[in-house]
Formats: sequence, structure tokens, C-alpha cells
Amino acid sequence: QVQLVESGGGPVQAGGSLRLSCAPSGSTFSFNPMGWFRQAPGKQRELVATIAGGGTTNYADSVKGRFTISGDNTKGTVSLQMNSLKPEDTAVYYCNGYRYGVNYWGKGTLVTVSS
Repeated sequence: QVQLVESGGGPVQAGGSLRLSCAPSGSTFSFNPMGWFRQAPGKQRELVATIAGGGTTNYADSVKGRFTISGDNTKGTVSLQMNSLKPEDTAVYYCNGYRYGVNYWGKGTLVTVSS
């Protein structure tokens, strides 16, 4: 069974940084693409960033220049470096990986940015 597990969330002050990581639990699986989504209270889940097997990245406009996604799709690992955090970045962040027609999700990690 494929499970993605996130780590690295927590509280941080505005202007600070956090690094989120995600990896499969128990074994190595390849995904293409992988990415991060987030869901703020009362809002729909939204795309934050994705990375494809060739290294092509894509970012939501709201995080461009502040967040950087990296990873190894062949091993199913992906990270999100978040700098210059803002209170509006507060959300549960979910790792996502696409594999053989199926979208896999982690359970999420909470990021809370205080002003």
C-alpha cells in the first residue's frame, strides 16, 4: 500500500522559513508528478507547487519567489522550502504524488504563520 508521509510543519512568525518534506512510508515508489497543495480554514484545497520527473516546476502565483519545490520523483521524495512566510500561508499542507493513474495524498501537516 502506497502512503505518503509529510513532516516539517509547525508554527512560525511572519517573515520566517519552514521546510516541508514528504516521502513514501515503508518503501520507495516513483511518482510523476509530485507536488504540494494546501487548504486554509474555510477554503478549498489549492495547488502550491509541482515538480515533474524532468525537473520542471510549477508554482502558484501567490508563492512564486518565496517557495521552492525540489525532490526525486524516482524515489517519491519531495520537499518544499518556504521563505518569507505570510499569515495567509497558514494552512494544512498536503503532499501529492501521481502514479499509474492514481493520485496519492498524505494526511497533511499544519503550518501556522503568526503576524
